Amino acid sequence: MGTLDWIVVGGYFFVMVGIGWWSRTRIRNVLDFFTAGGRMPWWLSGISHHMSGYSAVMFVAFASEAYRLGLTVYVWWALTIGVGIGIGAFLFSARWNRLRAKHGVASPLEYLATRYNLPTQQVMAWAGTLLKVVDIAAKWAAVAVLLRGFAGVPITWGIVIVGVVTMVYSVMGGLWADALTDFGQFIIQAAAGIVMFVAVAAHFGGIQFMWEIWGQLPAANSEPLREPYTATFFMALFIIKTLEYNGGMWNLAQRYMAAPDGAAAKRSALLSSALWLVWPLILFFPMWAAPLIVPGLATADDAYIELGKIMLPAGMIGLVLAGFFSHTMAMVSSDANVISAVITRDMLPHLWKGVRNLTAERQLQLARVTTFLFIGLSMLIAVTSGGQGWVLKIVVDLVAATMGPIAVPLMLGLLPWFRRMGPSAAITSVVAGLGVWAFLYISQQSGVSVDKEALVAFPLLTSLVLYVVVGLLRPERTARRDELIDSLSTDEVPVKTS
Repeated sequence: MGTLDWIVVGGYFFVMVGIGWWSRTRIRNVLDFFTAGGRMPWWLSGISHHMSGYSAVMFVAFASEAYRLGLTVYVWWALTIGVGIGIGAFLFSARWNRLRAKHGVASPLEYLATRYNLPTQQVMAWAGTLLKVVDIAAKWAAVAVLLRGFAGVPITWGIVIVGVVTMVYSVMGGLWADALTDFGQFIIQAAAGIVMFVAVAAHFGGIQFMWEIWGQLPAANSEPLREPYTATFFMALFIIKTLEYNGGMWNLAQRYMAAPDGAAAKRSALLSSALWLVWPLILFFPMWAAPLIVPGLATADDAYIELGKIMLPAGMIGLVLAGFFSHTMAMVSSDANVISAVITRDMLPHLWKGVRNLTAERQLQLARVTTFLFIGLSMLIAVTSGGQGWVLKIVVDLVAATMGPIAVPLMLGLLPWFRRMGPSAAITSVVAGLGVWAFLYISQQSGVSVDKEALVAFPLLTSLVLYVVVGLLRPERTARRDELIDSLSTDEVPVKTS
């Protein structure tokens, strides 16, 4: 990287911190900090939802899979998410918004105490929080790999640099800072992605490279699904991503909650869905063509880095690197905000009774401290455990496999078709699903052959089946739960008669 590249990266960090400082003026209480007070425009909510859904892992782990295996990474990853969010626009988005508007909910897990009971909420809060801190550590490691590859910055310093900048604006500005920096990052990342796409197109002599490269690549690279990504893996991941990206990944539920009303939340979901279906194609085409430009790489994780070094002029490498940062910072800041909400609203009040008596100002201070500590802990894990080889393993083997069991009762509990399912079904579903994953994962580490599709599909299937079966055999429907579920069907507030 040259001087101009460093100026671009430094300017990007400066702007992000500036946005955080400006957003601080819009934060008056914890509801503003966690849900933007329900005043976020639908288009900003939609872009923020999209940007918060992926990170630099895309340019390390998923780019590696695109380089090695071709088209399949778009099919089993981006396509499942885009279609899943489109479905969720009609099922989930407005319901999340109405939880805030009608019930004052600021954390995606806050409603679980009413929908099920307190023990169910606590089991899911603790399991999901521990999962998230490891997930975010993988994101720090991924962006540090890119920074090392482009600029020679050691892994530890890469994590510290990007982590501190993210920490500053997240602690200051809450969800407003997250969304506004998401928008700025969307513009930067769009420019970076288009620059790379155009550079690769120019290398091959024009846009026709999009269909001509497949004849020069191995025939298997154009297959929608290929080993180890089978049809079973695809279907399991499709269900997981539908649940995860419509709120099972808690930070994305916040984007719907931040919109003015349910109709606006639905529009934001449709915008995010469209972006997911189109934009990854722009990012992946250079990687699908990369074996023809930088063949025979010993480490596929470095594919995007090596391609950028060859294709991009001075200054543009800095722009592309800023684009990498943008994804990770968008996801981490939003995750930090929602985890802070869960800890502050759902966990601490049951560990420390004094939290309930804090003033509004003290509650806001507590939210900022929690955000700071979460980001700091994830950075510490990344520094002590960082490296290239574990990124995809964490994201797919851990996050994808365990997100399903946690998301099943959280998401299906919003829908009227599952009103019979109570706390027994929810806790059984989560504990059994995670137990199946733990058994398969330990078996795999012990040398037993466990397919990737089994590791992802079996925990989800276990949770789904038990949630439904236990709920049917032991229905726990109550008037209070029915009232909560029915209130989420419309934006209208019932008129009380005397």
